[in-house]
Amino acid sequence: MGAGHDHSGHSHGATADSDKRWLAGALAVIVAFLLGEVVVGIVAQSLALISDAAHMLTDAASIVLALWAIRLAARPAAGRMTYGWKRAEILSAQANGLTLLGLSAWLAYEAVRRLIDPPPVTGGLVLGTALVGIVVNVLAGWMISRANRTSLNVEGAYQHILNDLFAFIATAIAGLIILLTGFARADGIATLIVVVLMVKAGVGLVRASGRIFLEAAPAHLDPAEIGREMAAAANVVEIHDLHIWEITSGDPSLSAHVVVEPGGDCHKVRADVARLLAERYHIDHVVLQVDHEEHEHGEHAGSAADDHDHGDHDHDDHGHASHCADSHGPVHRKVMQAH
Repeated sequence: MGAGHDHSGHSHGATADSDKRWLAGALAVIVAFLLGEVVVGIVAQSLALISDAAHMLTDAASIVLALWAIRLAARPAAGRMTYGWKRAEILSAQANGLTLLGLSAWLAYEAVRRLIDPPPVTGGLVLGTALVGIVVNVLAGWMISRANRTSLNVEGAYQHILNDLFAFIATAIAGLIILLTGFARADGIATLIVVVLMVKAGVGLVRASGRIFLEAAPAHLDPAEIGREMAAAANVVEIHDLHIWEITSGDPSLSAHVVVEPGGDCHKVRADVARLLAERYHIDHVVLQVDHEEHEHGEHAGSAADDHDHGDHDHDDHGHASHCADSHGPVHRKVMQAH
């Protein structure tokens, strides 16, 4: 078996310290504001304000979780953790998504209850607090946007902040309506608008993190296309057992079994395919098993000298190149051009 492992340019290092600084700054701003918002929400009897405060509490929790995940992900691979703790970031992202969905269910129930029997709401306090909340969330959102949002972990915290910004905009509009018209149900309607946005963000995070946990290929990479491109490489006959997955967001890996035509240089083919994957698809973590094609009766197509030159193959008891008896997934073969 010619098993080549190429990960040039692939970093297993820690997340940049700047990410942690931006996240910590956003956390400080959010905590300071939400404490004041809880007090005003109780005084004003505004569910929209209290729901915003609850959402901001989950914002703070999501940032704390993101910071914890960044710290874990920075640990080097060791012992049984052969990939390190990179997937802790995906656990954090999924927790953020599930929190958004759970909170949206509770707020939807409370909003409907208030639409049926609306309590008196102090519109002026709601409007004023919501306007301050917009400023706070714009600032916190800007801080987190400065961090690495290609990380699903950081993106989860950012989605919390973004949804809270929309929530405050809806709350400010509701406060203005209540102040001008006395229509108290605007508070519940604003909450339902926020719920819709929270469900959208939550589903997106759970779906994206779920793809990674299920070892699915990243959404932007098409395994069928990549398999065809690999099979089209010089001296390649067939590609099978092609697997593409991510340990954490933005960190794709690939493994495959490459069958080389008789007399082909397995080492060169492996290097050529790895270069193709890195340059065209930005996949740097590549493991390839490379073997020569066998004759129909099972004999190795290469010469004894060829076997000696490429002694990195698996051989059975008869000295033949060993192939997978039952390959996983589709088989990609070179398309022969008609002359």
